[in-house]
Amino acid sequence: MHKNPLFNPQGDDTVANRSIIKGNCTGLFNLNDVKYSWAKSMYQVMVGNFWVPEKVGGLADDAIMYKSLTANEQRAYKGIISFLTFLDSIQTVNLPSYAEYITSSEVNLLISIQAFQEAIHSQSYTTILETVIEAREREEIYYFWRDDEVLLHRNTYIGQIYQDFKDFPSDENFFRSLIANYLLESLYFYNGFAFFDTLVYHSKMTATGRMIGYIRRDELTHVTLFANILKEIRKEFPEMFNEQIVYDMFATAVDQEITWTDHILGNSIPGINEETTTQYTRWLANQRLERLHMDPLYPEVVSTPYAHLEKIQDTNSEKTNFFESTVVNYTQSSSMNGSWDF
Repeated sequence: MHKNPLFNPQGDDTVANRSIIKGNCTGLFNLNDVKYSWAKSMYQVMVGNFWVPEKVGGLADDAIMYKSLTANEQRAYKGIISFLTFLDSIQTVNLPSYAEYITSSEVNLLISIQAFQEAIHSQSYTTILETVIEAREREEIYYFWRDDEVLLHRNTYIGQIYQDFKDFPSDENFFRSLIANYLLESLYFYNGFAFFDTLVYHSKMTATGRMIGYIRRDELTHVTLFANILKEIRKEFPEMFNEQIVYDMFATAVDQEITWTDHILGNSIPGINEETTTQYTRWLANQRLERLHMDPLYPEVVSTPYAHLEKIQDTNSEKTNFFESTVVNYTQSSSMNGSWDF
């Protein structure tokens, strides 16, 4: 893998000669002349999804409601926020690394938008903590991963894969990093999201749930983006796409997600237990593999135990179904119509 030159006057931007990586482009952004039509549609959706946490009201009410949560619910609330904060922080920093090697300007434009959105998500978690949690607890939450062995192990796993690519940008490390990114966006967040949805289902912490709804909406576009990048790599550079690596990394990620969720939630949250966590995580892994046109890792798992949470995930009363493969824009982006192949 070789980094793209910042300035490349001899680049060739003709669509016929363009490729997702290892191309020779000038770097010019021109959404009227794209090779990957899905990228143009996604640009409209991602820009239309703009939001800021200050506009999501009701967190002061959550601060009052938080005091009535059980001790186990409070521990889970804080632990999951800590994990999500770390994930979006590392995403914000790492995403520009991909843009140095992807030679499709329209795809790099989407990665830039995603990096901005990850920064907004990190700000959102800070806003939640500063509003809901007492000041004396915040530092401990931010650095919970330093003292929690389970969380440190999984943060280290994803962080090391990213670091390996930055230090040794080989084809294999690039591919592994893309899969790690896809897993982070499509699998690592979602038991945490299910916890917040479950609280809202029981009429608890509704403003936090609303914030999570906006974050999830963004994350689904990120899942789509990297699924499409991976599919283009498989089409244009089939020698790079190693299915065994994908399956091995998925299996590891599923085990880590189940272990972490059981660790932070246990059987203490009504509606969530070790059985539902295992079923949901494996079901979701199958769904994400299907998006890559790959066979399921857990063919015996064919349904989600959290189907009753679908309406909770419809934040602005427009159709946004987390359990489906498409996202329909919310109020702020209703004037911009976009669709893409997933």
